[in-house]
Amino acid sequence: MVMVDGSLDAEKIAGYFKGKSILITGATGFLGKILVEKILRVQPDVRRIYLLVRAMDAHSAKQRVEAEVTDTELFCLLKEKHGKGGFELFVEEKVVPLAGDVVFENMGLDAPRLEELANEVDIIVNGAATTNFYERYDVALDVNVMGVKYLCQFAKKCANLKMLLHVSTGQHFSLVGFVSKNADWMPQHLQPATGKG
Repeated sequence: MVMVDGSLDAEKIAGYFKGKSILITGATGFLGKILVEKILRVQPDVRRIYLLVRAMDAHSAKQRVEAEVTDTELFCLLKEKHGKGGFELFVEEKVVPLAGDVVFENMGLDAPRLEELANEVDIIVNGAATTNFYERYDVALDVNVMGVKYLCQFAKKCANLKMLLHVSTGQHFSLVGFVSKNADWMPQHLQPATGKG
């Protein structure tokens, strides 16, 4: 990415997505749908956006993407730009819902679809996760750890992969009490201020 006056050049970023095929997991989540809308709005020449969603079959995946992503208020600017019929055609051309789940090896996709993806995908954005901090351990492990492992295994098969972006959640918590007593392991510039003047 090119920095201009200390900030990322938005045109270069949008241009990067031109002609690219992108696989996005977690597209029905808060950040996922924002990402999908932003890419479609600023780079309508994106080749395809594949959205892996939990669904039983292709029809259910399409319904879920429509209900939870493209039919949301977030897409109102694109709907205004293209008109109702034009928007639906644009989305149908650019967005490919995939019935699957990151908790399964090969994302639960059949071999022909997996091979097609591996040959076409340029960018993978993994936003699939459980963000419930009270989630059962086995569920959190499947999605947040094994899902990443399986996606990385798939990424190794992608002939044209240029980027794998993993979006992770984090919870801020204070280490001040711990760090002030045990800060030997932490570089000086990362240590919290002790409040002593």
